[in-house]
Amino acid sequence: MEPAPVGEDSAVPDEQAVQTTVALEGDGTCIARARHLAAGFLTRVQAEYGLPISQRAMDLTQLVVSELVTNARKYAPGPVLMDLRIVGDAVEVVVWDSDPVLPVARAADAGRVGQHGLEIVMAVAQGFEAQWEPVGKRITARISLLDDPGGAIAGRPPL
Repeated sequence: MEPAPVGEDSAVPDEQAVQTTVALEGDGTCIARARHLAAGFLTRVQAEYGLPISQRAMDLTQLVVSELVTNARKYAPGPVLMDLRIVGDAVEVVVWDSDPVLPVARAADAGRVGQHGLEIVMAVAQGFEAQWEPVGKRITARISLLDDPGGAIAGRPPL
């Protein structure tokens, strides 16, 4: 589950060159495993490529992974695929599951217990997309690696 290699002459990864994909199966422990894998991925990216990754980005990525994998495990039978990739100055969290029903954000309801995961993801992510696939669906959330999502990594344009 190492990041894909990049060109030898490049210290900064090309777009979508740094990524990891994992199949998550089993009981509820896969959610904790997914969070752990996300933290490890960002730590490796920071160490190997020197990309600045704020603690906020690390925490939000784990939160988004937790919410998306929880929803996939709860509503879809079968395996869940999680893909993490660096795109520009953001990490994209992509979760695929076998249920073709796209998630819909609910209206705010202070009395509702639970079922706020999608709203949380949409509130903390700089981008969110839900797409049908030939089998199931793919959910993508984009999280800035910086505390200031409007700022840019040296040598890279802002999102």
